Amino acid sequence: MILAAIDKDGKENEFNEENLHGKRTVLYFYPKDNTSGCTKEACDFRDNMNRLLPLAEVIGVSPDSVASHQKFQQKQGLNFTLVSDPEHKLAIKYDVWKEKSMYGRKYMGIERSTFVIDAQVNIEKEWRKVKVAGHVDEVLAYLAQK
Repeated sequence: MILAAIDKDGKENEFNEENLHGKRTVLYFYPKDNTSGCTKEACDFRDNMNRLLPLAEVIGVSPDSVASHQKFQQKQGLNFTLVSDPEHKLAIKYDVWKEKSMYGRKYMGIERSTFVIDAQVNIEKEWRKVKVAGHVDEVLAYLAQK
């Protein structure tokens, strides 16, 4: 599955899951660029990158466009890849495209989730319905013990 991505240097590239072979990856799904929870989560990953990179690569995924990702990355100084999944292909594969409800209105959206993918592109660990506060510390603790 090939999707558009913005790499850590702000350049547009293609993302292919096959490129994950041989490296451990934290793949995290978030609902929308430039929203409060998603910004906090992205900035937590950014601020802990020096601790994360020796253990795993970090990739964020949302349905937002490449242009939105570029603005988000520049505005927040994000130092990891963001993948654009507007057709929800990756979200469906990882079962994070879910029915949600707000103020009694039902709609489809991303369930905030994080996966550690091993070097053979298997799911090693997953967190579903992630609460942003303290989550990156949970991920770091898990990575450090393995």
